[in-house]
Amino acid sequence: MSAKDTTPKAPAGHSDIKDSADSGYAKDLKPRHIQMIAIGGSIGTGLFLGAGGRLSQGGAGLTIAYAICGVFAFLMVRALGELAIRRPSSGAFVSYAREFLGEKGAYVAGWLFFLDWSTTVMADITAVAVYFHYWKALEFIPQWLIALCALALVFVMNLMSVKLFGEAEFWFAAIKVATIVIFMVVAIWAIVTGAAVGGSHAGLANITQHGGFFPQGLPIVFALTLGVVFAFGGTEMVGVAAGEAKEARKVLPKAINSMIIRIFVFYVGSVVLMSLVLPYTEYSPNESPFVAFFSGIGVPYAGDVIQVVVLTAALSSLNAGLYATGRTLRSMAIAGSAPKVARIMNRHHVPAGGIAITAGLGLLGVVLNIVLPSEAFEIIMNLAGIGIAGTWSAILLTHLAFLKQVRQGKEVRPDYRMPGAPWTNYLSLTFFTLVVVSNLTSTSGRWTLSLFAAVVVAMVAGWYAVRGRISGDMFESIDLKDGDQTPAAADDGFPVEVAGSPEAAEVTGGERS
Repeated sequence: MSAKDTTPKAPAGHSDIKDSADSGYAKDLKPRHIQMIAIGGSIGTGLFLGAGGRLSQGGAGLTIAYAICGVFAFLMVRALGELAIRRPSSGAFVSYAREFLGEKGAYVAGWLFFLDWSTTVMADITAVAVYFHYWKALEFIPQWLIALCALALVFVMNLMSVKLFGEAEFWFAAIKVATIVIFMVVAIWAIVTGAAVGGSHAGLANITQHGGFFPQGLPIVFALTLGVVFAFGGTEMVGVAAGEAKEARKVLPKAINSMIIRIFVFYVGSVVLMSLVLPYTEYSPNESPFVAFFSGIGVPYAGDVIQVVVLTAALSSLNAGLYATGRTLRSMAIAGSAPKVARIMNRHHVPAGGIAITAGLGLLGVVLNIVLPSEAFEIIMNLAGIGIAGTWSAILLTHLAFLKQVRQGKEVRPDYRMPGAPWTNYLSLTFFTLVVVSNLTSTSGRWTLSLFAAVVVAMVAGWYAVRGRISGDMFESIDLKDGDQTPAAADDGFPVEVAGSPEAAEVTGGERS
């Protein structure tokens, strides 16, 4: 269906539905928060740390992988945006999968998303620990202890109000964007002037004299694509945030449409410049490529300053991971497909139970940093990449199911639509399938697929364990008056205090903090 489809708009005051799992959230995210969450979600550890390791293996040809993955990430988020503008929900794609694919679809989408972000949380705390060891004076602190402290810090931040999360993410994202812009300006200067960077000089020779565009061959670039998908993980965050946003239908299109520009400027542009300022052999999986560049140009303390910035980027991604999984797990818990504790909200209207579950699993990342400190990030990143590909595929399948109901006359598409649907859905699904299968080309990839196979078995077993208690009636009819942005939250009767609190339990009742 084209973007120019003339399907009539639904009249004002039409009957709509609301997922009861959306009750109790405070609509405290402002337009600037949503804009920066959209930016921050698509710029994280995958670029600030992961790009170094992938460049060291694939060379300049990695830019092709970034460009292609960027296009498909944008198509996915446009599909999600169409669903979110139709009905903003903190349960996001889990809620939409519940509506159009049924509870089994919501179960698969939710747990794949949880796999994505719980493993990303592990990757982020590992990245924080690696970043701290940049300073020799801090090398005496065990990597696992730094990872544990990072997890504890962001966990406490997430238990506060969503407004605090929005403010933290706003400034985290602003710092990341400013850093990339500074890097690009200085890198272009270095290339134009042929400035010395470490033991070489910036310029095209760093590609032509070091094996060309594909120094290790094209297959390795294809094999690295899953890691690139991990780099774009978080673009779907904007859909989750829509449920707690003011004027979601007004802000979302602007935030999503600008994403393709950010992807090509920030990601593809940065990787191209990285390839030109240093030979690919100068990059390392254990050092941010930004730090490698700024240290190489000889600016006093430049490497230290950038190290602080990339540390901020990792904390930003960790912050977003706990935020998103807490909301998703609550949506699933109210339906009966996740532990009951995940449905508990605290007095700040924050799903503390779901956040605690993710933080608890993050401790596995701490353990991994004890057992395999040098390999922890790469192992977790690949598994998270499969979770991301699976989550994005679930979003695209949900959108296809929505389009089927449109064709049957049961639904009306909003004005904001995924371009080229449904053909772009099929193309994207094929691409993500190939990305996952590409793991067969490497030993580490085969290990990743083996781990994912174990996850699939656990998910199937989990479904048979919980299907008897899953609620089949999660939606309620509401009447949207002309000009309404989002329906008011209904009382769901669930406690807003963390279990064990001495304070009396309250009902959420749609109150605002």
